[in-house]
Amino acid sequence: MTTTLPLFAQLINLFAAILLLLSFAMLAQRRVLSLIDLFAAQGLALATSTVIVAYATKQPHLYFSAALTLILKVILLPWILHRLIRKLDVKWDVEQLINIPTTMLVGIVLVVFAFNLASPISQLASTVTRATLGIAMACVMLSFLMMITRRKAIPQVIGFLSMENGLFFAATSATYGMPMVVELGIALDVLVGMLILGVFFFQIREQFDSLDLQHLEKLKESE
Repeated sequence: MTTTLPLFAQLINLFAAILLLLSFAMLAQRRVLSLIDLFAAQGLALATSTVIVAYATKQPHLYFSAALTLILKVILLPWILHRLIRKLDVKWDVEQLINIPTTMLVGIVLVVFAFNLASPISQLASTVTRATLGIAMACVMLSFLMMITRRKAIPQVIGFLSMENGLFFAATSATYGMPMVVELGIALDVLVGMLILGVFFFQIREQFDSLDLQHLEKLKESE
């Protein structure tokens, strides 16, 4: 006898699938501007799923988490990244270390591995969102893959921010979110980190007239 999932659980699964699809889209994206837009869309899906979890589980602090995600990852950080791109006048095309078909194949393998890894953990969890833990772990691994397959600094930073999205979604899936103080601290760290990285980008551009991180490796070898 099959049991029908409640509507809120179906919606959470839907947004989890959207997050996973957006992670694959970011992995295959060649243009920096489109990559930023996909990151903002991922933040919007994360905020919406958090609101659904808050409503379904009667967890008021998750509404604050959703609002913080919306302001920081859908509005503020994409705006900062767009300004950085205009100021730096970087090339729109993203240079990858390996081709897209190979990257996507590795991504599929990572997703299978993440689901197998999360399966015993999901069985131990008692939350209604435990089924999405595998997707959350897959999003983290795909973001890490994006970081190590890109040569430019800005796509690697976007990959790091996307990884934080996956970790937040994993926390929501496993424990209905983190304490508010921890979330505020993480949000502040991410914002300050973006400002510092902005200065770092300008320094790289002034020294090498490029944001390719291979120049830093050449500098280290010359020393």
